[in-house]
Amino acid sequence: MFRPLVAALVAVLTVGVAQAASPDAPDAPKTSKSRFVDDPYPSTYHAIAAGPVLIERATVLTGTGQRLDDADVLLQDGKVVAIGSALQAPADATRVDGTGKWVTPGIIDVHSHLGVYPTPGVSAHADGNEMTGAVTANVWAEHSIWPQDPGFNTALAGGITSLQVLPGSANLVGGRGVTLKNVPATTYQAMKFPGAPWGLKMACGENPKRVYGQKSGPATRMGNVAGYRAAFIDASEYLRKNGGGRKNDEAAKKKHWWQSSNGGDADSEKDTGGKRDLKLDTLAGAINGDIRVHIHCYRADEMAIMLDLAKEFGFKVAAFHHGVEAYKLADRLAAEGVCGALWADWWGFKMEAFDGIQENLAIVDRPANSCAIVHSDSDEGIQRLNQEAAKAMAHAKLAGIDIAPERAIRWLTQNPAKALGISERTGTLEPGKMADVVVWNGNPFSVYAHAEQVYIDGARVFDRNDRKRQPVSDFMLGQGAAAQGGAL
Repeated sequence: MFRPLVAALVAVLTVGVAQAASPDAPDAPKTSKSRFVDDPYPSTYHAIAAGPVLIERATVLTGTGQRLDDADVLLQDGKVVAIGSALQAPADATRVDGTGKWVTPGIIDVHSHLGVYPTPGVSAHADGNEMTGAVTANVWAEHSIWPQDPGFNTALAGGITSLQVLPGSANLVGGRGVTLKNVPATTYQAMKFPGAPWGLKMACGENPKRVYGQKSGPATRMGNVAGYRAAFIDASEYLRKNGGGRKNDEAAKKKHWWQSSNGGDADSEKDTGGKRDLKLDTLAGAINGDIRVHIHCYRADEMAIMLDLAKEFGFKVAAFHHGVEAYKLADRLAAEGVCGALWADWWGFKMEAFDGIQENLAIVDRPANSCAIVHSDSDEGIQRLNQEAAKAMAHAKLAGIDIAPERAIRWLTQNPAKALGISERTGTLEPGKMADVVVWNGNPFSVYAHAEQVYIDGARVFDRNDRKRQPVSDFMLGQGAAAQGGAL
């Protein structure tokens, strides 16, 4: 599918935009990365200042597989401090009565096009597919993001605290995706999740051959695979000629990494190793493991081919997206540590989606070390990912697979955080992690469930019962009743 916003919360906006995060902030990963992923457009996100919060006597799903009844959650300084019974809190803490309510980690959508295919869906807003060549690894989705997209606000009302925005699926390689914190902001950098790795969007199957079959190609699935291989062959040679791209490589110390090895005028054609090549930067970053590979892929046979392609060139597939036939190779996905980011029941809208089953998520979830994820790929679906998960649970039960809420919540929190490379910092309610939290009016897997309060880094950014805590995009100001659309 080819598809965030300035809030009415002036104080939130002022703090969130005015303060820039230091590259040396505690949340920033300290791992050594290649020069191919140096960021000239770094995050300026800063957690909104907020006092301590104690949520009391709620049913808590931690996202780690635990369910705690009549439990408390203490948030302070933007972090989860403690989860347990009868917790002590600072005297100035805001106390939230959780009686009859459920508390979960914030929901993370691993596959979204908010901001790059924003609402309203008009041609002027169609910025998600660079359909000028089958391999456009040089483009970055973040450079298309429109922060005023009203979809960010409606997603927030559905409990979405983080999301990965991806290019569309027209190309073999569509470009880089970016992970955002779902906060009101003027610039996308003020939403950009600090230190989160980029994703690389790839697509197999019908889309690339349909879009390019009457152009320069590919026109067939074998043409698709030849196109991936050619691109990664170029990237492998680019890596070799640039000393692997690591800052401490001896080969790299002899010259600036974007300069020709012979000091001549070599251009960036193919694998010359000459001047900097944005396309090959991205592909090389994927081979190095610094950019996480996310592949739009429906059929089991094609997923198997892509896993073999990954082995051929030494990159790792973080997740297959959509994957309506993922159930056919659930054991292999689990064994190789690959997530399946799936819909609950979308199927049949094209031939490669024909063999979908409603038990897909449950079967992918069954093996040891599995990583099943519920994703949206939709500006409407992202508002109700909890209900999408509930549908998968219901169909699993009909098939004799009973999935408890404490397991199913991982499809929406822990597992997408794992696929995005941010699980050490969010996705579960554990001491020291980001205080990204949702308070629900009941069991989140009920059709009657609503997100009543949403906290991001401990700040209450949405409250269904407080109009002042329901952000409205600048675009929606003056739109009458439609502008009241935060609380769905």
